[in-house]
Amino acid sequence: MKRYPEGVTKPPFYEKNAPGHRPDWVETFPVPRSEGGSDINYILCNDRATLLWATNLGDIEKHTFLARVPDLNCPTALVFDLDPGAPADIIDCCHVALSLKAIFETWGLQSFVKVSGSKGLHLSVPLNMPTSYEVTQPFAKSLAQLATAQDPERVVFDMSKTLRKGKVLIDWSQNSDFKTTVCVYAMRAREDGPFISMPVTWDEIAKAAKSKKTSGLFFTPEQAVKRIGKLGDLFEPVLNIRQKLPSAFLNALEGSEAPKLMTWQRRAGKVRDKSLKEYASKRDHSKTKEPPAPKVKGASKSTGPLRFVIQKHNASRLHYDFRLEMDGVLRSWAVPKGPPVALREARLAVHVEDHPLDYASFEGTIPAGNYGGGTVMLWDHGEYEDLTGNPSEAFRAGKMHMTLKGDKLQGEWILVKDKRDTEDNRWLLIKAGEAMKPLSVKRDDASVVSGRTMKAIAAGNDAPWESSPPKSKPASAKAKPRRAGTATNAPPRYIEAMQCKPVMELPKEEGWSFELKFDGFRCLVLKIGSKVTMFSRNHKSLGERFPNLIPAFAALPGNFAMDGEIVALDQQGKPSSSCSRITAAKHSPSFSMRSTC
Repeated sequence: MKRYPEGVTKPPFYEKNAPGHRPDWVETFPVPRSEGGSDINYILCNDRATLLWATNLGDIEKHTFLARVPDLNCPTALVFDLDPGAPADIIDCCHVALSLKAIFETWGLQSFVKVSGSKGLHLSVPLNMPTSYEVTQPFAKSLAQLATAQDPERVVFDMSKTLRKGKVLIDWSQNSDFKTTVCVYAMRAREDGPFISMPVTWDEIAKAAKSKKTSGLFFTPEQAVKRIGKLGDLFEPVLNIRQKLPSAFLNALEGSEAPKLMTWQRRAGKVRDKSLKEYASKRDHSKTKEPPAPKVKGASKSTGPLRFVIQKHNASRLHYDFRLEMDGVLRSWAVPKGPPVALREARLAVHVEDHPLDYASFEGTIPAGNYGGGTVMLWDHGEYEDLTGNPSEAFRAGKMHMTLKGDKLQGEWILVKDKRDTEDNRWLLIKAGEAMKPLSVKRDDASVVSGRTMKAIAAGNDAPWESSPPKSKPASAKAKPRRAGTATNAPPRYIEAMQCKPVMELPKEEGWSFELKFDGFRCLVLKIGSKVTMFSRNHKSLGERFPNLIPAFAALPGNFAMDGEIVALDQQGKPSSSCSRITAAKHSPSFSMRSTC
């Protein structure tokens, strides 16, 4: 349930487990948790009384699975969510829907369409035959890829938000066993007035595509009731029509060596989290400068795009530590031979303990005699996106299909649990999508933040920027006083840019200050010797875009890491872009600038 107890103008919350105060006549069905533990009791909304009871709890929208109980791994239909990225709109969705309909018809498949009640369309292909998500999801993705190849100017199947502008995303990931789709005839919770997720005919879709008029594609509750009374239930055949997927595809899938998806039954409890307690138990932070685990669970969760980091680690053996930000930690795998770059090449990835998020900036040496003692290079970093849209569920299901956007690695990879392994440690990292050109020996041995080689990092014997200042220690009789202005020899490191947190209302208590948002370019400047590097908050280089700033920073004395904003000023000395938005942060010297020398 997605509940709006205070109305659609206030934030909703999700509730999967049926509340304990429910009436005795509300039926439920136990669904295994992907991470193990007790089952989730989902509500079975099979009669009018339950429908009214759930709605009375503020569950305005109704989102349902594709399967029916008790067979949770047997989807009854294929679903495609056509989601337009501005300036594309629902008319563009109509054109894409008609193209998909034509593809379905070449395979003898009937399809049905409804408006989502928001800004796009939903296509349903009824099956109502014995099948599984292991079959329907690969088919849905293949179809989305085919449609993209046929009309690349209008269609995109990649989940990356940066690729959606002006195009229609065919969201094939809806065909996952943990995904739900808004139900036909469901009301959508909108501040500008409710619309209904309403079935429409293919003739109406064709007419809208030709006329470019959207008036017949949005239905108020009153219009929906009147329309149903006139046309009846246009989606009734979706419950009854029995169809099979093309035999050619099924034969190809059966002969494929690609790893298969885990099902509800097989995945429950099969992949477990490796807690930060394991990380903490292996490290003595009085001897190693690796970041400690946060004392409060979830305390280090970040906002914004999910990050990945790969650290080249020369311990007892050279390997690459592959880490994905997820659930407030870095899920981690040791890849002995490094990430594969040849298409369909698979390499062993050993699942190890979770690491704290602060570890994403660690580069330096771990003293000998400590766990993992040796040299650590920050080999690559950037953002990642799991193509199912839910990396936590995909991880616990035992298969992740990711797009990496790093300084060195760009493209698709698959991380899949080896079903032959009973220890829960053995995974495979597989190159997907397209092959990538192998890195040169020089680039493989260069840090993405400092440019140093493994040998130089080992010789430096240093550690990264600390995520929080060390606690002051009482003065020792033997301690020598440090003169003001004395600089350390450790070079600066990349610092995660501090982000603002969206809020519904500005804080009213004391202790807050406010400043205008300049709408410039957030920039981290690293100066080491005479070398200056400029990064965006997404770890992208800004040096080529603003070359005139590099000599200005190079002229400043000392080594430093400086976090600020690049702003273009007009003749009056004011930012040239709009300054209408306001940002807030707790009053702190570190809000507008972090720097060290």
